[in-house]
Amino acid sequence: MRAVWSGSITFGLVNVPVKAYSATKRHDVSLHQVHDADGGRIRYQRRCEVCGKKIDYEHIDKAYEDGEQTVVLTDQDLDSLPETQNDEIEVVQFVPSDQIDPLILGKSYFLEPQGKSPKSYLLLRHALEDTERTAVVTFALRQKTRLGVLRVQDAVLVLQAIRWADEVREVDFPATRSRAKIGTKEKKLAAALVDQFASDFTPEEFEDTYQTELRRLIDAKIEQGEALDTEATFGEIASADGDGASEDGEDAEVIDLMQALKASLDKQRGGGRTASGTKKTGTKRSGTKKSTGASTRTKGKAQKSDAKKSSAQKGKGSRAKSSGKPAGTSNGKAAGKSSSRRKSA
Repeated sequence: MRAVWSGSITFGLVNVPVKAYSATKRHDVSLHQVHDADGGRIRYQRRCEVCGKKIDYEHIDKAYEDGEQTVVLTDQDLDSLPETQNDEIEVVQFVPSDQIDPLILGKSYFLEPQGKSPKSYLLLRHALEDTERTAVVTFALRQKTRLGVLRVQDAVLVLQAIRWADEVREVDFPATRSRAKIGTKEKKLAAALVDQFASDFTPEEFEDTYQTELRRLIDAKIEQGEALDTEATFGEIASADGDGASEDGEDAEVIDLMQALKASLDKQRGGGRTASGTKKTGTKRSGTKKSTGASTRTKGKAQKSDAKKSSAQKGKGSRAKSSGKPAGTSNGKAAGKSSSRRKSA
């Protein structure tokens, strides 16, 4: 790992030299943009809107726009701010750990002890563990003053940035003030459902399925070439019937809260039954029903068609009898057949 910051932790007269390393990393597959016609890579250029020239990064300054005026800030201006030169993590408070709201927590950094002796580092670590408190600190990183907390994880001091108070939005959703009554049975069912899902948190059990499937897709395209159906990569072919949803969505059954809770509990208990006591049908079974229904509809249409043809023929025959002529005897050949029948009679 490469250190992103070096300095000292100070609390009182105690000084703890440390180096900071990023505690997290991204596992996302790195992608870039290309032209869909020829695969050419898309690149962005920094151009000045006044002169139209392409500008190198070393000639770019920052600016603040305040209505009609723009204030330009050079690198020298920013470097002149005293906090940017601060290389100390200053402890300002030791607070109960449960007072730190997880909502305000930000990026984390591992702190490695430096210097000839790690005694001051170990002293601070033991102080945090013994008092069960968290140190609130201020520090400067990448030209910004930051607020943070110090805590212990696996014998290592961890610096975690936290958001300033004005960075957390205030929220007021009207629905949260609803006076809807929740019955005792609903509360018991909800508590039972929580018990069914109760477990110890083990992050290793969870997987970023999107990134996994993205990697599989990329590997398959490398092996088989660009002319590849995306669905074939995952071994799945989209059903012609879509997702099996009802054609009339407005007629879908609405399940109330009690039924949903009961169904969830039944599912977790492994009975494989819904709240009504009937077994759930899998995708294969539903697919069989679809095909059976489709063949029934096809047979029904064929039978209706045959019935129409039969009735039409009967109608023609009855009209022919009433007129004294056989059905379909408009030509001479048919008339000849009729006369031969009379002779034989």
